[in-house]
Amino acid sequence: MQEWIANVRMVTEHGIVDNGCLRIENGRIAEIGENLPVVSSGEEILDGKGQLLIPGMIDVHIHGASGYDMMDGTLRSIEAVSETCAATGCTSFLATSVSSTLEDLLRMIENVKRTAGREPGAFIAGIHAEGPYLNVKRKGMQNEKFLLHPDLYEMEKVIEAAGSLLKMVTVAPELPGGMELVRFLREHGIIVAVAHSDATYEEAMEAFRLGATHMTHCFNGMRPIHHRDPGLIVAAFEQPDVSLQAIVDHVHLHPAIVRLMHRIKGADGMVLITDALQAMGLGDGEYEFGGHHVTVSAGVAQLKDGTLASSTVTMNEALRNTVQLGIPLEDAVRMASTTPADLLGIPHKGKIAVGADADLVLLDEQFQVIRTFLRGKEYRQT
Repeated sequence: MQEWIANVRMVTEHGIVDNGCLRIENGRIAEIGENLPVVSSGEEILDGKGQLLIPGMIDVHIHGASGYDMMDGTLRSIEAVSETCAATGCTSFLATSVSSTLEDLLRMIENVKRTAGREPGAFIAGIHAEGPYLNVKRKGMQNEKFLLHPDLYEMEKVIEAAGSLLKMVTVAPELPGGMELVRFLREHGIIVAVAHSDATYEEAMEAFRLGATHMTHCFNGMRPIHHRDPGLIVAAFEQPDVSLQAIVDHVHLHPAIVRLMHRIKGADGMVLITDALQAMGLGDGEYEFGGHHVTVSAGVAQLKDGTLASSTVTMNEALRNTVQLGIPLEDAVRMASTTPADLLGIPHKGKIAVGADADLVLLDEQFQVIRTFLRGKEYRQT
């Protein structure tokens, strides 16, 4: 079965096509063009009515959604996040842990493994372990009682349990054993991200030299910039191969900081994320997350002491916010789709190009999701 999507403003890898169309065949993009196509017998055509068509977005940092926390030990939590992601224009995601006991982390890994390949919505691209090897001084909402110094023996257990699904680990490299952990993870082909870290500029540069290539929720949970103590953020800015996560929710980053990150790193060096907890899709209320009581008010999630506790933003909202801050649409889409795909080594996703998976999102003028396509099949939330 072949299907056309036509009459769309389409963001391709070569630019924006104002009256674009594409043909889907066997779950992949088979043809890209302009204007209405000549439809052959047996082909169907979907009129996009001039709306925006972008490649499916990829969230490399999400903890929960719709009332479900992926650390809660249930299969349903993984499925619910998959569904909510698809409904909000995210077609692939990394199931992300918070610092916990080893037993709880292994249980989460097992549930992700059981769900991968039979997801009801967005595809599981892997697992992102955020902790537990994080610095207490920069813990943010991470629960201090679970934070540990790096342990290669324990990490081996996690890698053995997760196998190829473990794509990213966030660490504080300045901790005792941290540099050895960076080297160990890179030897296993795992992306090493730095955050919840008090690393100096020199310590961060050493971690990057050893193979760290990414920064989790840049500016949040880390030593701030000082003109005599530049720290890990400036070190990351100076390294062309180090990419940065950005939570663009009007809370975690000032608009000027988002623009500064973009000016320094460009769209190829920035990754939009949600870092969402289970309040995504539900809104204000009281929640339990990471062993903490969390209050969400006016969309802002906080611990009792005012510490930010993840976010409630969705990927389509993050995309909209980024464009509203003055970043070009093409760059914002790249940061939400192509750059995370490149980071994860999945070149068949995150772009509108011939041969790529037909993971697509149709958005209206307010960036609300009209339709989501997963390998060419329209997602319909049950």
